[in-house]
Amino acid sequence: MRPPANVALLRDLGEVLRRRRLRWYVFGAQAASYYGKPRMTEDVDVTVQVPDGRLRSLVEALAKATFVPRVEDVESFAARSRVIPFFHRRTAMPLDLVIAAAGLEEQFLERAVRVDLGGVKVPILSPEDVIITKVLAGRPQDLLDVRAVLDMRRGTLDLRRIRSILGQIDEALGDLDVAASFESLFNERRRK
Repeated sequence: MRPPANVALLRDLGEVLRRRRLRWYVFGAQAASYYGKPRMTEDVDVTVQVPDGRLRSLVEALAKATFVPRVEDVESFAARSRVIPFFHRRTAMPLDLVIAAAGLEEQFLERAVRVDLGGVKVPILSPEDVIITKVLAGRPQDLLDVRAVLDMRRGTLDLRRIRSILGQIDEALGDLDVAASFESLFNERRRK
């Protein structure tokens, strides 16, 4: 029996990243589904830490392993956006590969948890970090994901960490009010 497309993609990606000894984690809908309620998603989101000067060789290694870049000039696109969109030939599933930045994403790398996702061991954001990233994104589906993780992981979350990081983000960015958004969602779920 064939594995689901996301599992096959992560298996192939994981092999390339392990051989290159690169640190990475799964985030986005895949991570939210793992900790909350499963939902359909059309792509896989991964963050990877790529040392200076190794981006081109990583892209070449991924191309040999059935990943095709979805943009012409990968290096300049990545320099502008920190993202490289790929297409996984074997599953026809898109992959958005985010190049990790210093700071928060480095903390996420440190806190990533190794889990079994359909028979493939992959590093995935911690549930607290899933909540942080989803509150930051703030789209309706992201907030539904936060609610689901809060519902499923209610008594096991490090709420102090979530509040601390979101408070630091508010201080750094001014009037974003992500801490208040989280408190509103948390209180809503607590009443249910």
